[in-house]
Amino acid sequence: QVQLVESGGGLVQAGGSLRLSCAASGSTFSINAIGWYRQAPGKQRELLASISEGTSAMYLDAVKGRFTISRDSAKNTVYLQMNSLKPEDTTVYYCNGGWYHSAIRGYSPRDYWGQGTQVTVSS
Repeated sequence: QVQLVESGGGLVQAGGSLRLSCAASGSTFSINAIGWYRQAPGKQRELLASISEGTSAMYLDAVKGRFTISRDSAKNTVYLQMNSLKPEDTTVYYCNGGWYHSAIRGYSPRDYWGQGTQVTVSS
């Protein structure tokens, strides 16, 4: 089993920044990548960004240029730096432990999820 714990959510004004953290522990050999997702009420969970052990990063077009994913392998932690936040970014953010196949096949989630962290952007 892989345990994932998110932190860093909170309340920020529009235009502000937040950095989310996802700390992984347990059987981390069963994953080779971490993905950040968000899920707005009534919508499907969407993959925002992913990063492999080799630091190959992929982004949803809607967040390119605003969000940056990075990792500290020594700490088994992946970060999502979110800049220029908008009210429509308000929702719960989750990290997922999954598998990065290639630049073409991309990222596949596995059934390892964190508990979620709320991000609220005020206008």
